[in-house]
This record gives sequence, C-alpha cells and structure tokens, in this order.
Amino acid sequence: MKLLYITNGINGAGGLERVLSIKASYLAEHYDYDITILSLNQNHLKPFYEFSAKIKMMSIPVKGRFFTYLKAYRSGLVQTIEKVNPDIIVVCDDGFKGFFVPRLIDVQIPIIYERHASIRLNFERADGNLLSFIKNSLQYALMKRAAKKFDKFIVLTQGNLKEWSGKNLMVIPNPLSFYPKGKAELKNRAVIAVGSHSYIKGYDLLLLAWREVIRNYSDWVLTIYGKIDDDKTYLKQAETLGISNSVHFHNPVKDIQRKYMESSIMVLPSRSEGFGMVLIEAMACGVPCVSFNCPEGPADIIRDGQDGFLVANGNVEELASKIMMLIEDEARRKSMGAKAKQNVKRYLPKEVVRQWDNLFKSLMN
Repeated sequence: MKLLYITNGINGAGGLERVLSIKASYLAEHYDYDITILSLNQNHLKPFYEFSAKIKMMSIPVKGRFFTYLKAYRSGLVQTIEKVNPDIIVVCDDGFKGFFVPRLIDVQIPIIYERHASIRLNFERADGNLLSFIKNSLQYALMKRAAKKFDKFIVLTQGNLKEWSGKNLMVIPNPLSFYPKGKAELKNRAVIAVGSHSYIKGYDLLLLAWREVIRNYSDWVLTIYGKIDDDKTYLKQAETLGISNSVHFHNPVKDIQRKYMESSIMVLPSRSEGFGMVLIEAMACGVPCVSFNCPEGPADIIRDGQDGFLVANGNVEELASKIMMLIEDEARRKSMGAKAKQNVKRYLPKEVVRQWDNLFKSLMN
C-alpha cells in the first residue's frame, strides 16, 4: 500500500517530527508500506531524527504572500500526487492550510488528518489580545468545519475529542520513541524538563516553582533541553530570580534517552499539550513525572499518585510541592518510576502502529 505524508518539514526537533520518524519507519520496516514524505522548501534534507532508508522524500517550493503561496502549494500537491499515485494521503500539519488539502486537490483518495496540537495553542498565543482572540475564534470555526471533509480526523487523546465534532473522529496516541531495558536509578539530584522555549511550554511557571524548591533543596539541579529562543527569555528570568546556578539550559540533543536515565524527576509545566511525548519518554526510562493537568494530554498518560503527579494547571505552589515530595522520598520516587515504566508499555510502537495499519486497511476496504 502506498502512503503519502504531507508535512511542512522534518528538520525540526519537535514532537511531530519525532512521531513521524517512528511511525513511518515502523510502517515501512515492519508492515512493508511504500511511503513518501512530502515537505516544503527542502525541509527534509537534514532531518533531526532518523528515518528508514526505505522512505522516499520529496519537496515542493512555496513562497510569497497568501494567494501566491497557496497557488504554489496546490500546484505542488497535485503534481506530487500524480507522480506518487498514493492509496492514502495523510496530512501532518498543525497549521491552518493543512485543513484545506481535500478542497485543494479534489481527488478520490482517502485523506486523513493528524492533529498533533491542542486547539488551546491558538488561543494561548492570543495572550489577552482581543483582536487575536477574535481572529483565532474565526479560524477555529473554519477548522472545525473543514475537519469534517477528511475521511478520518485523528487526535491523540480522549481530551482532544472534545475540541472537535464529526463522525470521522478517532483517537490514536503517539508511539514511544524508545523503551530501554534498564531504568533510571533515580539517585541523582537532577530534575529534567524537555521542550522548546515558548510561552506555551510554561517555563516561566517552572522557574517560579524551582525557586521555591531550591530554598529547601539547594543541592538539586534543574536541566532544560529545548530550542532556546532568540531573546533568551528564560535564561534572563533565571538570572532575575537568582537561580541561575541551579538551572542549566541546553539546546535539543538527539540522545535524550541518556539524559532521562541520568535524571530522577521529570517536569512538564506546559499550559497546553497536544499529547505529551516527553512524558511517555521519561516514563519509559522509569522516571516519575510531575505535570500540569493541562489540556489535553497529560491526564491520558499519567495515573495521578501512582506513576506520577498531575497538578492543577498553572498552580506554581502545587507544582513546587509535588517536586519536593518526590525529592524527599526516594522510595516513592522508585515505586512511581517502576509503575511508570510498566504503565507506559501501552504506547510501544507495535501497539500504536497496529492501530494505524488497521485504519489504513479499513479505508481501502
């Protein structure tokens, strides 16, 4: 079966790129799918993550203002589809234009949309600006209407189902990136957070919580891995709060598994998440997680009080309290970490990719 994935690019270090590398590679290697990934403007030449050598890569050039860009995008899609002749098309694009692929190409081929972000992301970016809120609300209304045009609209969690409507909705979670045989010893005085430096990731809240933590546990260190913004917003905040000595910032690393294994606690302070890939990665390494119960991913992943903690969204005091609870109690850390490693097996690639294989076959029938 031939699959065509349409995405903006695979050069980034984000969750969408990681998931696509795992899923597409597994389908090519274990299910013998013929897969082509179409990106824009050559954003496939230096992928951050590894893709199967069996996967073919293509790209189309797009530039200019809205209508010029859209015209080039449509033309490139049509030409690619004629060349590849796919059995199924899968759109992996959390932007606005991806919703209109069925209207742009007008083909008798099943088209699936994968939604990797919570719609809350659009509204968080408005950040109190009324005009932005109105614009995003109108855009969301258009997206909800356009979503019904896909043969299947895939979201990552049960919580994400509430954001959309239609008979074509289906939940398929993200697959694990890795599942090491061993697990973290949880003895290092180290807390880890992973994700790009952006408002939605909530590092401003984490740093406020960390200030409270190190007042009691000054020998512990917080390390954050993620693309650092040009303004160095959170590095400056750490300096202002007087906690720079206990917070280390690093750009993304490919061997993030080793960093989890060297840590004792993982924290996710996001204001919203499409899923929470970093949670299942840390749990696969046996690291207990403390996460805001933000829309819409963590509540599907963490079993509160068993393999990690869910904290009221945005509650800095509670976030600090739960981190300190795990710092204080090594036995609890190890018990939660062991349960996390066991519970997260439901996200193994063989479990998740099987659901995709069944979906593809059902659409062909």
